[in-house]
Amino acid sequence: MTTTEYKKPLPKPTGDTQAFWDHCKNHELRFQRCSKCSTFRHYPRPLCAECGSFDYEWVQVATKGTVHAWVTAHRAFHPGFSDEIPLPIVIIDVTEAPGVRMMGNFNDGTGPDDLSVGMAVNIVFDDVTPEVTLPKLQKA
Repeated sequence: MTTTEYKKPLPKPTGDTQAFWDHCKNHELRFQRCSKCSTFRHYPRPLCAECGSFDYEWVQVATKGTVHAWVTAHRAFHPGFSDEIPLPIVIIDVTEAPGVRMMGNFNDGTGPDDLSVGMAVNIVFDDVTPEVTLPKLQKA
């Protein structure tokens, strides 16, 4: 599939976020962790909000989480999502990265009526184009 065939918006990596997307391309879930105070952070950024350090490492974590909250889109916010309405947009707590929450949607047909707070999920990787791999959710 080429980028022109994929009908949904794609991320536009920045200098701070490029490494996150590169790790996703390798089917690895990695987050920044402060080298000074060990606080995980996501979205990727240069400065630790906890201690102010600019030093960090990219740490691989297990692709597991739990549902924290969700909202259900009943109208497509982009034409590429028209066939997926109603679409649950889910925030999860990443199990091995305390304090990290990710937003995503399911690629296994899980609908809004199937969700509950605390429900276990797996994070999987969807190679949507040769250049871009997106993290998606599946029921555990």
